[in-house]
Amino acid sequence: MTSLLRQTLLQPMNLPAVLTWLAVALSLRFNEDKGSPLLWTAMVVFAICFLAHDAFKARKAHWRALLFALETAGALTVCLFASRGGAAPALLVILIAQLAMVYPPRVLIALAIAINLALYLILLKAGSPAPVVITLIFAGFQSFSALIAHYALSAEQARDRLALVNADLLATRALLADSARDAERLRMARELHDVAGHKLTAMMLNLRVLAAEDDFAQRREVLLAQQLAGELLGDIRGVVQALRDTRGLDLATALRALAAPIPKPTLQLEIADDVQVTDPALAETLLRVVQEALTNSARHAEAERVTVRIDRDASALHLRIEDDGRVRGALCEGNGLSGLRERIAEAGGRADIEVGPRGGLRIDASFPLTARTATSPA
Repeated sequence: MTSLLRQTLLQPMNLPAVLTWLAVALSLRFNEDKGSPLLWTAMVVFAICFLAHDAFKARKAHWRALLFALETAGALTVCLFASRGGAAPALLVILIAQLAMVYPPRVLIALAIAINLALYLILLKAGSPAPVVITLIFAGFQSFSALIAHYALSAEQARDRLALVNADLLATRALLADSARDAERLRMARELHDVAGHKLTAMMLNLRVLAAEDDFAQRREVLLAQQLAGELLGDIRGVVQALRDTRGLDLATALRALAAPIPKPTLQLEIADDVQVTDPALAETLLRVVQEALTNSARHAEAERVTVRIDRDASALHLRIEDDGRVRGALCEGNGLSGLRERIAEAGGRADIEVGPRGGLRIDASFPLTARTATSPA
């Protein structure tokens, strides 16, 4: 509990907000109604609602709206009881900064105008000597805090996008490196087979002709040369076969690199031992399908974990993706899931997208196996 509270308070926006709340609380000592239970109730409600936003980041929008409504009511109530001046309107500066982190500029401007109009009416009714000036001063502070919050959010989003792009590049690079490695192994195998194998075969034929001559038939050197040439040809054939035997593309490394920058949901990856994908196009399709599933689970399903299983049977490669989130209402395929289905179809596969028995999203895809896409290890 202490660790959670410390983590909450040390958030970039939370610590200055808490200090501002404490400053407002101290300033209330000089207020005429400093002992009013309603005043301190409003202060406590504001603080609780402010800190509770961290727990509702991934929840539905109406919960956040309810917290903001209670927070606004608390701040304006404090302003009503401390309407003769003081630091009470500073609570509205905190509130506007919070709203800027959640709502687009047009909504934020409308909310800020309504909140400041309410502040002006409170000051006017309480007989404040300069309600317009006080309102404009704190509106300026609100604008400053909103701009800081907006640019901080933009920087955070840009950082997250950059991390995702970097992970995408790392995953793609891993597949390209494996593909280049296999291509080089195949080239070396062909060179050994075509050049060295051809010349050794010619040498053995010439040694056979030489051994047929009466003068050389019993020469130990000729027989030894024939034996060594035969053994060397067998060794080269073995090396060529070993070079042609590929382990397939390293899907596990590529998929983990893709999921690394996403804090939640985490990736639980299970790849059967007999799965070897050798076709870069199929590997790219698997990579993009998992990427879209992770993005969808992070945005819409409130999932903590996404399980990815890849196995095969005699005729097809199977991919199952399932998260532990909750799909509310009927499953509606948006652009992401529709694009995922289209990508699988382009690779010659088929996909079933449905709600799993535990309420999470489940994607079952299968791809027909060919000699060049996936093989069973020897």
